[in-house]
Amino acid sequence: MSDTTHDGAVALSTPPSADDGLSPGDLAVKYGLTVSGARPGLFEYVRQLRGRRHFIMAFSRAKLTAQYSQAKLGQLWQVATPLLNAAVYFVIFGLILGTKRGMEPEVFIPFLVTGVFVFTFTQSSVMAGVRAISGNLGLVRALHFPRASLPISFSLQQLQQLLYSMIVLVAVTVGFGSYPRLSWLLVIPALVMQFFFNTGLALIMARLGAKTPDLAQLMPFVMRTWMYASGVMFSIPVMLADKPAWIADVLQYNPAAIYMDLIRFAMIDGYGSENLPAHVWVVGLAWALLVGVLGFVYFWKAEERYGRG
Repeated sequence: MSDTTHDGAVALSTPPSADDGLSPGDLAVKYGLTVSGARPGLFEYVRQLRGRRHFIMAFSRAKLTAQYSQAKLGQLWQVATPLLNAAVYFVIFGLILGTKRGMEPEVFIPFLVTGVFVFTFTQSSVMAGVRAISGNLGLVRALHFPRASLPISFSLQQLQQLLYSMIVLVAVTVGFGSYPRLSWLLVIPALVMQFFFNTGLALIMARLGAKTPDLAQLMPFVMRTWMYASGVMFSIPVMLADKPAWIADVLQYNPAAIYMDLIRFAMIDGYGSENLPAHVWVVGLAWALLVGVLGFVYFWKAEERYGRG
């Protein structure tokens, strides 16, 4: 289209478009455009994660292999590290401070090693979750994939490391007179519940750590406090026998103590049900479902914001 002006020049004009007056949102709807990196629906997000299951497994195995690749002893450190921690705690708390009160050595040593190994599973999952996004920004910004893959894979990595440690735990318990029996099978559901709990917690910490990287510097102090309050090195009912009962109840029902006690009960002959709080399996399942589901939803809510800014 053209119009002639009074001086003979020709001015070009554009005919009105059907898109005139439409907002950017209306245009996007009209032409089927979507926001790059937009958060999918919750069930679609679960479907995407299922589709990345091979990546999640391969990434967790690669991280586990690379963890001690520079050390001369290599993967032996996966077992040696928690075992050395247990030895240090035995000397300090068992021999010097006498926290083994009420337990014979053949019970206390497996009790302590179990507590250290099982709590390390939770501790390592949380610490890895804090850095899951902030420590992998290059991967997050370069590739499109459900970001929950990262904290989930780190939790799987810690589960695989715990399974290596369980070889030592079995040797310790057998060495101190607790031989395999049917109750050892209870370790499987206990670890499954703890894995779901740890993964939910890792997802929560991954979102918080993505926004506040300094959280990684604070968490070691939080985890150390949690460890001392969870009965890793002592029996909570015995040590707090002269304190108000509600204090022992609060400490015993915290999830770290719940999962440690379930595995101790399953594997140690001298650690009977009288050491467990009431309805311990129901409480363990409730913690796993509550933190696992809430952690997943909480992480998914910020899916489109990871790696930006």
